[in-house]
Amino acid sequence: MSAFLVRRLVRLAVVITGVSLVTFAILHASGDPVSLIMPEAPEADRAVLRRTLGLHDPLPVQFARFVGNAVTGNFGKSFFHHGQSASALVLERMPTTLMLTVFSMGVALAIALPVGIYSAVRRGRAVDQLATGTVFLGQSMPVFWTGIMLILLFSVQWRLLPVSGWESWAAVILPTATLSTFTAPLLLRIVRSSMLDVIGLDYVRTARAKGVSEWLVICRHALKNAALPLVTVTGLQFGLLLGGAVITETVFAVPGVGRLIVGAIRQLDFPVVQAGVFMLAMIVVSVNFLVDVLYLYLNPQIRVR
Repeated sequence: MSAFLVRRLVRLAVVITGVSLVTFAILHASGDPVSLIMPEAPEADRAVLRRTLGLHDPLPVQFARFVGNAVTGNFGKSFFHHGQSASALVLERMPTTLMLTVFSMGVALAIALPVGIYSAVRRGRAVDQLATGTVFLGQSMPVFWTGIMLILLFSVQWRLLPVSGWESWAAVILPTATLSTFTAPLLLRIVRSSMLDVIGLDYVRTARAKGVSEWLVICRHALKNAALPLVTVTGLQFGLLLGGAVITETVFAVPGVGRLIVGAIRQLDFPVVQAGVFMLAMIVVSVNFLVDVLYLYLNPQIRVR
C-alpha cells in the first residue's frame, strides 16, 4: 500500500516537472514580450527592459529560476498588469474557475449516475437506446460550439439567461451546462458499462435469489464495485474540465483563470501564464492523487499488494 502511494507521488512530481518544462519552452519559443511592451523603442532600451525582467539570462538559467520560484509560490510580477504579482492575479481568479469546474462535474454526475444505472438495468429498451445515442451526440460536440449554440438559443433568441459574466446565479447556468454537456456523456457510458459488467455476476444473482429488493441489489451490491472505474475516470475528467474551463471562460467572458491565461498568452505575459498553468497542473495532479487514495480504499486487492 505504501509503495503504491510512493509511486503515485513520484509520478506527480514527474508530471509537474514535465508540464513546467513544456510550458516554459513553448512560451519562450512564441516570441519576445519586450517587442510587445516597447514596439517603437530603440534596441538599447529594449535590452535594459530585458535585463530588468530577467529575460537576458540563458534559457536554462531562466528555467532554474522559474522552478526555484515555483517552489516558494513566487512566479514574479506580471509584465502588463501594472507589475502585480502573477500568483496574486491567478489566486484572485482561481475560486471562479474551481466553482465552475465543481458545479459542472456535479451536474454531470447527477445526470450520468441515475441515467447510466437505469440504462444498464433496462438494457436494450427505449431509454437505453436514447441514452446511448445521447452519449455519441454529446461526445461529438466541441465545447466552444456548444457554448455558442447555448448563447444563441437562451440569450439571443429566447432572452432567458445573460450572455456573459459571473455576477449572478443566472450567469452560472450556461457555462455550467456547456461543461456538463462535455463530460456527462463519457461518465454515463462508464456507469452503464460498469453496471452491465457487475449485474450479471454471481453475488448479484445470489442477492436477487435471496429476495433482496432490486433497489438494494443495485445500490448496495452492484454499485459499489461498478463505482471503481467511475472514480478513476472522474479524476481524469476533472483535469479535462479545467482545460475545458479555459475555453468556456473565454466564450462566456467568465473572470476566471482560463480567461486570464488566454489574455496572458496573447500578450506573452510569461509570469502569469506560468503561474496559471503551474497552479492548474498542481490541482489536477492533486485531485488524481486523491482519486488514487480513494481507489486504494475501494479496491482491497491493491491494499493487499
